[in-house]
Amino acid sequence: MENFKMQAKTFYGFEKILAKEIKELGGANVKIRNRLVEFEGDTGFMYKANYSLRTAVRILKPITRFKAKNENELYRAVKNFEWEKIFRGDQTFRIDFTVNSPNFKHSQFAALKVKDAIVDRFRDLTGTRPSVEKNTPHIVINLHITHTTVTLSLDSSGEPLFKRGYRQETGAAPMNEVMAAGLLKIAGWDGKGNFLDPMCGSATLLIEAAMIAMNIPPQLHRPHFSFENWQDFNPQLFQKIKQTRIEKIQEFHGKITGYDINMLMIKVAQRNIKAADLQEFITIKQVNFFQTKKEQFPLLIVFNPPYGERLEVKTEDFYRKIGDTLKNNYPNTFAWFITSDIEAAKDTGLWYTEKIKLYNGKIETEFIKYEIYDKPQENEEN
Repeated sequence: MENFKMQAKTFYGFEKILAKEIKELGGANVKIRNRLVEFEGDTGFMYKANYSLRTAVRILKPITRFKAKNENELYRAVKNFEWEKIFRGDQTFRIDFTVNSPNFKHSQFAALKVKDAIVDRFRDLTGTRPSVEKNTPHIVINLHITHTTVTLSLDSSGEPLFKRGYRQETGAAPMNEVMAAGLLKIAGWDGKGNFLDPMCGSATLLIEAAMIAMNIPPQLHRPHFSFENWQDFNPQLFQKIKQTRIEKIQEFHGKITGYDINMLMIKVAQRNIKAADLQEFITIKQVNFFQTKKEQFPLLIVFNPPYGERLEVKTEDFYRKIGDTLKNNYPNTFAWFITSDIEAAKDTGLWYTEKIKLYNGKIETEFIKYEIYDKPQENEEN
C-alpha cells in the first residue's frame, strides 16, 4: 500500500505530544502545525492512528487541493472530482468547513456550493443523489479554504476521537477524554508508580490513566469509525490491526485511586469505570480530599478542581485548602491541576515549578505543577 498525507487534529498545547505519539506508532514525515500534526502513512496506518492515538481529536485524509477565486470556480472543481470512487449515492454525508478568505465571505454558502456540486455529480451520473445528514452521516467531508486555496479532506474518524465509547454519564463540567489523556502525558504518567485524582468527578482522568498504564488502545470500546463506510474499507486489515494492538496490553501493578466528596458523582464514576471494564484496577472513595493523607509511594496527582458556580465556598479559600493539604499531607509528591481561574490558583500559597497554557474547548486554562517535598514550603504567593 502506498503512503499518503494525513492530518491529526488536536487541542492547543498538545501538538508536540501528539507528534511524539505518531512517530512512536510509525508515522512518516511528521510535522507540527497549529492544533494539528501532519504525517504520512498507508491505509493500515490510518486505521491504526484512529484506534491508537490518545491525543488526536480526528484524522483527516486530504483528497484534493485546488485554487478557486469564487463560488462558481469552487463548484466546478468539486463537481469534477470523482466522488463516486469514495462513497455511494445511497449513503449520507456532511460538510464540515473552515473558511478564511476574503473571496468567500459567507462560509456556509461555500459549504453549500460544495454540497450542491457533489449531489449534482451523483445525480448526473446515476440519477440518484446522496442525502445530507448532520448528526450521523456515513461520510464526513472537511472543507478548508485559505485565501484561494481549497483543500477537501475525508474525515476518517467521524465522531471526534474523544468519544471513546465508555462514558455513560458526566458531571456538571466534564473533561473530555483527549484533554484528560493529554494532561496525563504532560504530567509524565507512564504507569510506573501510583496515581491519584482527588476530585475525580466522572472518572475520566482515572480511566485514561489506567488505559495508559496498561497500554489499552484508547478506542477499544468505540463501536465505529467513519472510514468503515468508505468504498475501499478493508475490514480484514482493520481487524488484524485491532488484534495486534490488543495483544500489546500489559499488566499494571500500581494503584489508581479517585476521591470525590459527592456520592452522586461517585456512582457516575463507578458506572463509567465499569463500562470501560476497569473496575478491577481503579479504586473510588467518597472522601473529602482536604481530610486525606498520602497513602501510596511514589504518587502522581493530577486533577481538575471545580470552579465558578460548581464551588460552594469562596474560591480563594478553596485553593488555599488545596495548597495546605498538599503541603502538609502529601510529601514527596508531584501534583498537577488544571484551572481557568488563573488568579485564584495563586491562593494555593505554593510555588509552582511549571505552568502550561492550554485551552479546554474555548476556555483558556493553565496546567500547573507543584513539587511537594518533606520540608513544608513557605506560604507565599507565586
